[in-house]
Amino acid sequence: MAEAQELPPREGMDYDVVIVGAGPSGLSAAIRLKQINPETSVVVVEKGSEVGAHILSGVVLDPIGLDRLLPGWREEADRPLTVPVTEDRFYFLGPKGALRLLNFTMPKLMNNHGNFVGSLGNVCRWLAGKAEALGVEIYPGFAAAEVLYGDKGEVIGVATGDMGVARDGHRKDSFTRGMELRGKYTLFAEGVRGSLTKTLLARYNLADGRDYPKFGIGIKELWQIDPAKHMPGLVQHSFGWPLDLNTGGGSFLYHIEDNQVCVGFVVHLNYKNPTLSPFDEFQRFKTHPIVAETLTGGKRIAYGARAISEGGWQSVPKLTFPGGALIGCTAGFINVPRIKGTHNAMLSGILAAEKISAALAAGRAHDEVVEIENEWRQGDIGRDLKLVRNVKPLLSKFGAALGTMLGGIDMWTNELLGFSFFGTLKHGKPDYATLKPLSEVKPIVYPKPDGKLSFDKLSSVFLSNTNHEEDQPIHLKLKDPSIPISKNLPEYGEPARLYCPAGVYEVLYDDDVKKTNPRFVINAQNCVHCKTCDIKDPAQNINWTTPEGGGGPNYANM
Repeated sequence: MAEAQELPPREGMDYDVVIVGAGPSGLSAAIRLKQINPETSVVVVEKGSEVGAHILSGVVLDPIGLDRLLPGWREEADRPLTVPVTEDRFYFLGPKGALRLLNFTMPKLMNNHGNFVGSLGNVCRWLAGKAEALGVEIYPGFAAAEVLYGDKGEVIGVATGDMGVARDGHRKDSFTRGMELRGKYTLFAEGVRGSLTKTLLARYNLADGRDYPKFGIGIKELWQIDPAKHMPGLVQHSFGWPLDLNTGGGSFLYHIEDNQVCVGFVVHLNYKNPTLSPFDEFQRFKTHPIVAETLTGGKRIAYGARAISEGGWQSVPKLTFPGGALIGCTAGFINVPRIKGTHNAMLSGILAAEKISAALAAGRAHDEVVEIENEWRQGDIGRDLKLVRNVKPLLSKFGAALGTMLGGIDMWTNELLGFSFFGTLKHGKPDYATLKPLSEVKPIVYPKPDGKLSFDKLSSVFLSNTNHEEDQPIHLKLKDPSIPISKNLPEYGEPARLYCPAGVYEVLYDDDVKKTNPRFVINAQNCVHCKTCDIKDPAQNINWTTPEGGGGPNYANM
């Protein structure tokens, strides 16, 4: 066997601050660093083909972060958010009907007036323009694939992935070595279940003493609807059908600009039935009369999916370590009942930038900026998350109906009295440990898509504009290739076939009727980078790693 070729050395560049991820938190940090000291050198590396390509959210945006970062944004002609929330509606759904919940019974923090609806991808594109105007260097299309460490174990930067490696591992003629981006401090703003963040959590024991992280999967479509049905600023949320009362989740329907609506569905990933398919639950949801009346006659124009961090106050890991910090959704700052995390992501980027700027001004480098960790719980982010800390555990323990009622009572007592009768509840099991064996559940049978309101996975992935260089190593790594067929298939029916919203995972047979010679197939080119497989696999056998930079979805207006 020929010896492996020695890799050529990487070229490198040095900065004051390196930021991984051009989402709301990373861009907010970059802008704030430059606002404080224009001489601070800042680079942002982004795995999407362009800024915003991998950004997916509802979005109803609480503008507290934008107001703090760019106070005059509302007066700018090119502002990315132009539609304020005009009406809130909350529903509990049954198979055919809906019970509207009275707004005055909802805790005040659930009120969306003063917020905006729109595209978070477009918000990020706009923020990137602001950052570049201040002198921030932004490099989309380059995936940060490795953390760089110094002699004392401190983080000194990141390396982007090599390009031009074939699926079998040999270097193609187009091979290009990755770059080293070295910084005095490195901020990780990778979004939910960041691949580098996972390694940092393990290396520095950042999750010690914290509750299990919890997650959901959010699936979203963008529709162009009949102008006669369009009500700009209407925000509609629901829970209940098509999920049973023991399965957590809910929906959203937001009327944005240009006769468009965002429709989406969230399934909490602590569900128990391995035959549940979040994608197909979403497709069923759209056939409910309260949704179908809006979508009928319209056209679906975009699709995407993303994991959502749901652990909140109890689950946020330690944010700081020598040489860097976690910010945004990679740290888990989403407020679950509000279905909002962008405001906290931006605030965390601002906080980190302010503390790192002070450290740089004091001549520090590569040490732990503990001020970030020490102060976030006492600020706006901590106050936001502490009020709702028991909502997710109550839903998990008592189900959708009773859990929602108890969660509402708990939010009211936290809001009005400043305390909770429950204290701070634990989340229980990690999401990968909640599935029951096939023998203990009733299999769910989903109707075939009608092509008008409901669709299949492959046509949906087409609308996400997902693309990967096919001749590259598969970025979805199996720790043990035998487990899908030897363990997951007989015990759970191999749930990866169902929890993946993009048709990445299949079990194929020589004879589909007799189920002979099953094989586990990974269609990595379909991956929309939602990270659900990395979270929900019951054997924790799938490790999501970065593909070549620029690969994945290319969301235009999500």
